[in-house]
Amino acid sequence: MPTPPPAPENISFEKALEELDALVARMEDGRLPLEESLAAYQRGAELIKFCESKLTDAQARIAVLEGDNLQDLKVDPK
Repeated sequence: MPTPPPAPENISFEKALEELDALVARMEDGRLPLEESLAAYQRGAELIKFCESKLTDAQARIAVLEGDNLQDLKVDPK
């Protein structure tokens, strides 16, 4: 029996995104058996929740660093 992947809490944001991309590619291929598709879908949902949480945390940290006065990035059109 294959070793289950690590819980999302035990991997980095970047590794979670890599795994999610790989899962999506495998599912889009359309050749996964039903049970593997369901397991991939469940794992993908866990990874999405984990990544969203990490992004929310990062956004909160940035807000604190910016004094909660986030402003739009101004790009010089030169």
